[in-house]
Amino acid sequence: MTVEILRRAVPDNWHTLFPDLHPVLARVYAGRQVASERELETGLDRLPPPQLMKGMAQAVAVLARAVEDGRRILVVGDFDADGATSTALALRALRLLGAADVQFLVPNRFEYGYGLTPEIVAVAAARAPDVIVTVDNGIASLDGVRAARAHGMQVVVTDHHLPGATLPEAEAIVNPNQPGCQFPSKSLAGVGVIFYVMLALRAALRDNGWFQRRSLESPNLAQLLDIVALGTVADVVPLDHINRILVAQGLARIRSGRCCPGIQALLEVAGRRGDTVVAADMGFAVGPRLNAAGRLQDMSLGIQCLLTDDPQQARALAAELDGLNRRRRAIEDEMRDQALHHLQALQLEETAALPAGLCLFHEEWHQGVIGILAARIKERYHRPVIAFAAADDDHIKGSARSVAGFHIRDGLEAVATRCPGLVQKFGGHAMAAGLTVKRTDFEDFVCAFDAEVRRHLAEDDLRGRVWSDGALNGADLNLGLAESLRQAGPWGQGFPEPVFDGEFRLLKRRIVGERHLKLTLQTDGAGQVLDAIAFNVVDDAWPADVAMVKMAYKLDVNHYRDSRTLQLMVEHIEPLAATTPS
Repeated sequence: MTVEILRRAVPDNWHTLFPDLHPVLARVYAGRQVASERELETGLDRLPPPQLMKGMAQAVAVLARAVEDGRRILVVGDFDADGATSTALALRALRLLGAADVQFLVPNRFEYGYGLTPEIVAVAAARAPDVIVTVDNGIASLDGVRAARAHGMQVVVTDHHLPGATLPEAEAIVNPNQPGCQFPSKSLAGVGVIFYVMLALRAALRDNGWFQRRSLESPNLAQLLDIVALGTVADVVPLDHINRILVAQGLARIRSGRCCPGIQALLEVAGRRGDTVVAADMGFAVGPRLNAAGRLQDMSLGIQCLLTDDPQQARALAAELDGLNRRRRAIEDEMRDQALHHLQALQLEETAALPAGLCLFHEEWHQGVIGILAARIKERYHRPVIAFAAADDDHIKGSARSVAGFHIRDGLEAVATRCPGLVQKFGGHAMAAGLTVKRTDFEDFVCAFDAEVRRHLAEDDLRGRVWSDGALNGADLNLGLAESLRQAGPWGQGFPEPVFDGEFRLLKRRIVGERHLKLTLQTDGAGQVLDAIAFNVVDDAWPADVAMVKMAYKLDVNHYRDSRTLQLMVEHIEPLAATTPS
């Protein structure tokens, strides 16, 4: 598939915006529409107050009474990393605040599906909770909330997913995306929302004299920011200024050794150092291991890892999660090979007939891995992708991933509106969503989804694009700048890690680990020699005598034993010349 390298636009005065910064970093920030150094501040005093969230007063009133009266509180979470961190944070915070009876329940995705369903309420009822608090779910749980209230339970919904036309009849709803909410960020993850609720609850309990009456010290909830950082990055929400503050503060705690034993153990089992951790480590090392529990087994395992204060138990749980993640990767590899074989058999690439919206279904695919599969296929073919797996004899479940320019949740809603009954249920974000359709309706859905994507995306939108922050001169290709850029984030969705582009002389190349390309490069002329690696790239189709390559790359620090060296992490590479250099 064709890939373009495009350069980010920067304002003409970019070099004056950050006069004290390295020129490369100043240009990078300007390319992300940062207009002043104030927008880079990550102190907690820069966070907006919880009271700006609609429904916060009602939620705090219910929870404060529950804490003060010793009522049983049941936290109902979700089975992904955001749901796990949200659940763990809610339990840790409520216990710090003096709640006497706090439990959690997370639906097993294979038995109950997503959210506060009536079936989960029936399971919850056996525990006789007085209050249910949903985290990272609930905004679409109309029937579940109704069932809980019929059992005499109060319900506080905390969520960040986009609401439908009708809201659940809960005692309180806290969701920055609900209509009429004035909170300045619409990008908080579920863990960020519940963190804000706990901040407001602490203030109310303090004002009510709760801590004084119980001879308790008002807790510093900033100790939970390591969990907030993990959930925020792992859920791939846009890192706007508020999320960057939350993530930066959490990473600072982890680097200083003040994180929960579970996160420390997950870093260790992933081979990452806590004292040099960055957001990418949360997204690519810790998050997938935590997610593996919900994908293949039961997310309770991941939550227990985040809840334990025993380092030895944390290491044992982290090792189990690591084993699940290895199994998940093996399943994913097999599913990806099946999907690519299916596409190649259709010869869609050769006929230029690849659908704009791509839907794939295989009877043997694993429900817990289809989201990752959709993401991998999207990255390869640069278009919205939905991967489906069998749910039961009559239904299939899909996990969708999108590209810039197509809001996947709104797209599913449009299909459901134009074709009543075609989509049984759906929900999600701009870039990711889930849905259920009848098996017998799959082909009709494929056509309807493709047509909806074509309404919004032209052929040019389906070309692969890598956005670059420009070229670097030889003097900037050094370890010092690589380390500065690594620490200058946090980088992530909506605030991407710096990428640069250039042409290099190819000195050596070899395949490592069966699917990764290890390179030795040289800058123009007799310039410096550089190491580079391109993950999931092979050179089978390259001419044997390639002399030059064009690349988009990141500057990275390669840690090996006690040494640190510069390494280029390749985002895109293509051969330029097929003549041996003189």
